Amino acid sequence: MDEGEGRTAGVRLSVTSEVGRLRAVLLHRPGDELRRLTPRNNDQLLFDAIPWVERAQQEHDTFAGTLRDRGVEVLLLGALLAETLGVSGAARVQGIAGAVDARRLGHPLAEQLAAHLRGVPGPELANVLIAGMTFDELPFGPDTASLVRRMHHGGDFVIDPLPNLMFTRDSSFWVGPRVAITALALPARARETSLTDLIYAFHPRFLGVRRAYESHTAPIEGGDVLLLAPGVVAVGVGERTTPAGAEALARSLFDDDLAHTVLVVPIAQNRATMHLDTVCTMVDTDAVVMYPAVRDSLTAFTIRREEGYGGRTGDGGVSMAGPDPFLPAAAEAMGIGKLRVIDTGLDGVTAEREQWDDGNNTLALAPGVVVAYERNEMTNARLRDAGIEVLPIPGSEIGSGRGGPRCLSCPIARDEV
Repeated sequence: MDEGEGRTAGVRLSVTSEVGRLRAVLLHRPGDELRRLTPRNNDQLLFDAIPWVERAQQEHDTFAGTLRDRGVEVLLLGALLAETLGVSGAARVQGIAGAVDARRLGHPLAEQLAAHLRGVPGPELANVLIAGMTFDELPFGPDTASLVRRMHHGGDFVIDPLPNLMFTRDSSFWVGPRVAITALALPARARETSLTDLIYAFHPRFLGVRRAYESHTAPIEGGDVLLLAPGVVAVGVGERTTPAGAEALARSLFDDDLAHTVLVVPIAQNRATMHLDTVCTMVDTDAVVMYPAVRDSLTAFTIRREEGYGGRTGDGGVSMAGPDPFLPAAAEAMGIGKLRVIDTGLDGVTAEREQWDDGNNTLALAPGVVVAYERNEMTNARLRDAGIEVLPIPGSEIGSGRGGPRCLSCPIARDEV
């Protein structure tokens, strides 16, 4: 194995585009964490509705089955986490430390809970770290010395659940043979990266994998990062990713020779457009599906690594330009004449409905082959009319957390294009 490379099932782990043939992907099958959602907490936990858990699992199984039928190896985050916690003491320490917050629980209760969790088997500990724990579920009797425990209701969370963990795109993404661990913007999702991080750090399948970027301050999320072409990356800046996060990522990619051009794309700071991939995803080497309301207004700042780039020792060799219209700027950076654009819907109302329902959030399995939610009938028809093969999947329940097939998946191995 070359330095900095990992392999899984004989496949070299590397991603240089959005559309190269997909070989391996990281998914998370939703579980007990979704059962924690109630009308009182679903907004705080970033869900628009209370999902029917069994149906959500069936929909996710259909998604995973569709990928396997096309020859994609599917790795499940929950299983990887349980395996990692079972073989690595350092992973257990990291996972427990990320979940048990002494500032909120107080030191006596936090120490008692951490001590208990250190003795829990890997699969059970993985479930606690993902699904959370309430005060009623504490495995030891009432502690009269803990004011925190006395003052909380039994159904309050000692460890918060992670119902958004199924959107594996956001907590990590791959650029070339390296993985980037992100910094998620909202408190409900902040702990997801600690689990992703320990899997990549300690699971044997990722032995030798090096990091592309790690940020603990400037928020950046994987749904905002599109690999337009080898060496060309687009980063959305809006509700979840900040300008500082985008710039830090750009400089990190330049330092590691993973990109020569980064397009920073401002998007509206609202829930309907939380990430760049909610308004635009690639469906072929020269084609995107895009929400028509932003087609003409989307802009980009272009950051280029020039000759003489100073890297970590200086600022020389970086040029910045813009803002310019996104589509021409992207085509120029990619070295193609023009990006083909397939609109979401023929009329404004249909386009708005299908954009909300993640019509633009497709996952490419190969150039011109995408997975999309079946409910976006008009968008899927327009994709087919443009020569794109669409593999439809159900998403009425898993989509209640505002994410489509791209959000639900973290590609870890693709062929070059």
